[in-house]
Amino acid sequence: MLLDLNRFETKADVAQSAFARPQPASRRLSVAERLLRAIRDISGPLAEIISHREVPWASITFSGERHMIALRFAGSDAVSDGERFIAVLSDHEFKLRGKLVADASVMRVDHELLPAPLMEVECEILLLDED
Repeated sequence: MLLDLNRFETKADVAQSAFARPQPASRRLSVAERLLRAIRDISGPLAEIISHREVPWASITFSGERHMIALRFAGSDAVSDGERFIAVLSDHEFKLRGKLVADASVMRVDHELLPAPLMEVECEILLLDED
């Protein structure tokens, strides 16, 4: 009975296979993804982003995009987070590389108390290109 040495894995095979694995491609987050991340940070962990729309925007001197974001806060703790979000949004200092927040405003708020506390907030954020 002879052993087939090709059936055994060697340290060299393991080291080679580690280098042969495809590495996940690192990609940059888009402006919209970075903005939504920032919105999640200030809206709290209980907020749910239910819609996001982005529309190009330009004036004679500036260009950028307008973002319309709708959030849902379900439950009394979430509604408290939503009220805090409304209070801080317009003065929040967003850090978005290459972009300047020209305006951040709450456009609509819907509140329901029964059968359970629920609040939906729609906001608009105007981002301008810095270059």
